[in-house]
Amino acid sequence: MSSTDLRRINKIEVPFVVVLGQRPVKLRDILNWIPGSIVELAKEADEELEVRINNKPVGTGTAVKVGENFGVQINYIGDPKQRIEALGPSTQSGASDDLDAEAMAAALLDGQI
Repeated sequence: MSSTDLRRINKIEVPFVVVLGQRPVKLRDILNWIPGSIVELAKEADEELEVRINNKPVGTGTAVKVGENFGVQINYIGDPKQRIEALGPSTQSGASDDLDAEAMAAALLDGQI
């Protein structure tokens, strides 16, 4: 893979998701929701949040206020190989997939991207 290919890949936008919490909810409860309904989550307000790229966990963070918006302060992020693997499709990883992710991670660390 050439450095030009790596630069092009580096410009791709992917979904970034922060998981605030989750819980099972009965269908009858969902049908009763109206604007203003509150759904309580089993998570403390200052607890770490899961950070996902392409719906795959890559780290954790804490909710912060940025002006009038919310943001997330990254507290832990996986190594470059883990983040690159999160960009790929959800398939069983083979040896060639591992080599491609390792090559891209090495290029990132070497400043080639």
